[in-house]
Amino acid sequence: MDRLFSGDFATDRSGGLQWLPRSPAYTVFERGTRGGDLVRYDAATGTRSVMVPADKLVPAGANQELAIEEYTFSQDEKKLLLFTNSARVWRQNTRGDYWVYDLTAGTLRKLGGPAKPSTLMFAKWAPDGSRVAYVREHNLYVENVADGNITALTTDGSPTIINGTFDWVYEEELNDRDGFRWSPDGARIAYWQLDDSGVHDYDLIDDTDSLYSYINPVQYPKAGTPNSAARVGIVDATGGATRWLALPGDPRAFLIARLMWAGTSDAVVVQRMNRVQNENQIILGDARTGALTTVLTERDSAWVDAVDDMRWFERGQRFLWVSERDGWRRLYMISRDGRTTKAISPANADVATPNSPFGQAYTVGVDSAGGVIYYTASPENATQLYLFRAKLDGTGRAERVTPASEPGVHDYELSADAKWAIHEWSSFDKPPVVEIVRLSDHHVGRTITDNSRLARTVGALARGPVEFSRLDGQDAWIMKPPAFDSTKKYPVLFFVYGGPAAQTVLDQWGGQQYLWHLMLTQLGYVVASVDNHGTPAPRGRAWRKAIYKHSGPLESQDQAGAAKALVSRGWADATRVGVWGWSNGGTMTLNLLFRSPELYRMGMAVAPVTDSRFYDTIYTERYLGLPDENPEQYKEASPLSYVGGLRGDLLVVHGSGDDNVHFQNSEALINALVAADKQFTMMDYPNRTHCICEGENTSRHLYGLLTRYLQEHLPASATRAE
Repeated sequence: MDRLFSGDFATDRSGGLQWLPRSPAYTVFERGTRGGDLVRYDAATGTRSVMVPADKLVPAGANQELAIEEYTFSQDEKKLLLFTNSARVWRQNTRGDYWVYDLTAGTLRKLGGPAKPSTLMFAKWAPDGSRVAYVREHNLYVENVADGNITALTTDGSPTIINGTFDWVYEEELNDRDGFRWSPDGARIAYWQLDDSGVHDYDLIDDTDSLYSYINPVQYPKAGTPNSAARVGIVDATGGATRWLALPGDPRAFLIARLMWAGTSDAVVVQRMNRVQNENQIILGDARTGALTTVLTERDSAWVDAVDDMRWFERGQRFLWVSERDGWRRLYMISRDGRTTKAISPANADVATPNSPFGQAYTVGVDSAGGVIYYTASPENATQLYLFRAKLDGTGRAERVTPASEPGVHDYELSADAKWAIHEWSSFDKPPVVEIVRLSDHHVGRTITDNSRLARTVGALARGPVEFSRLDGQDAWIMKPPAFDSTKKYPVLFFVYGGPAAQTVLDQWGGQQYLWHLMLTQLGYVVASVDNHGTPAPRGRAWRKAIYKHSGPLESQDQAGAAKALVSRGWADATRVGVWGWSNGGTMTLNLLFRSPELYRMGMAVAPVTDSRFYDTIYTERYLGLPDENPEQYKEASPLSYVGGLRGDLLVVHGSGDDNVHFQNSEALINALVAADKQFTMMDYPNRTHCICEGENTSRHLYGLLTRYLQEHLPASATRAE
């Protein structure tokens, strides 16, 4: 256990590796005797040159260079925008300081004037590189890089009037963060404004950080309660009045999921969903008049996703789209008026990304000159992911680019000319490799890191066989102990997530969690995981959306069926089957213990949702509808409805400062267990959030707790099969 958290298994990463915006070259921070130099490499030749020496990133009066967390080049590659000193907003560090480094003059200057530290958000270059726009304390600003002159584009920002960024639920469930967009000509900025005045606060109580407890309120709309009212405005980048798009209807009854410029500076395009998210309207808004035109409406009997792949071609005459309209997630090219549609990716196959959040982009890039689009998919194996290319006009057959000799999960980032890619790939027990590849033939031009040290360290560990298979129709992986003996009986621990946000059964390096599971196999456990219906596997719309208004029973039946199939193999001990999971996996753990008590001997539920009414509007209503209209579905989805079925041993773990799955969920579970006279074990980590990772030694302590509980309640010694 100590070794898991010692750094022995750290993954090597190249700091800040990214492509230049115009040149077929990439940059990376390299540590030297003076600190971190920003170095440029030509993709084709590998020619190395130092773009920014580390000593140039030392502010006046300071004695060390900036600790750079992110950076972006201006489009002309003459300036750098540097993000430092970040602080958490909601669940991510999106607030901090921004600096501009001029590569020609060699000068470094902080943006924002004499503002308090760590108050700027989402700074972005104007297209010509002369200005930067950013959000500060709920208002939107533009700063001239040459003279530092700052123009306020909005002045009404407050904790409830949010300009240019988002509230908790938009960020978490729609994957929205930066809420403003420069026009292609740099003359205007389109932005979201959210009115959160009708959203209830959820009070997180801090009992440990001062002599008396105090309250941290979070604007958090629980299922069935009011959402924020969202609208879209367009403002001149030099300031002035905002022109609001007059979108019809009650703004609290809709979600503005996406906003971008529609190929030119004349119009914006909005993706607007109804509250239960089974309809997505694609609406063009004239930048000068505000006139609205609906060009496309995507509908589904379950739910629709926002589309991040919306790219414009031919100066806004066509756009790329993603739809499941024929039962598979496919790429389409659609005319600006919505009347002409052409499928690009193959039929009967999903475009995909691993563990994609809501609306994740599936296309990797476009070679406009060659008329080719690159996307990721895995038509034959839902546990893997590869790069494909297809013609933009939809003719011909798609071609796999990733070599067949490299099984696993692959991720690509294309160069500006779409000739090269930063390629990262791994497999279940193989750490990531990062390399530069030529896309025409996948030739490796340069290996950035092969994680050879980590691979040797892992390779020296005692490891048993790993099997990828199907259990009762579900994808599964099974990790067996070293020196596995099929004539013996082994305890089985299932790792479960089971929800629409993530697959667990991927042929991909799993980092510390994989290593903890490996340690459990060394202790004598079989560890397995199953992807049930409703997980985001590339198995078609019907697979993913089978859980619509059936969440709870269907996933539980799938998981229990898979567990029975594994037990039937003979070497799995039917009297020693356990399950553990986190977040939705914690919910699934409870459902399995309560609904199938004859099968599961013990379970460990970390940060579980115990009643869907306690969770947020956008996620919950997407899959269950509104609670007032579907009370039975909400009741059926809740583990609280089946708490009386518990017969095995249960450990519940939660952070009391969880702003995502509130501690309220575990308190309601405790009340239900007490009322049913069911014994259990509970661990509260004070003020920790959903990751239960804050504070000294927290992660080590948590996994030590899980390991000890598992050993005590599901003994690991193998027994001879009868």
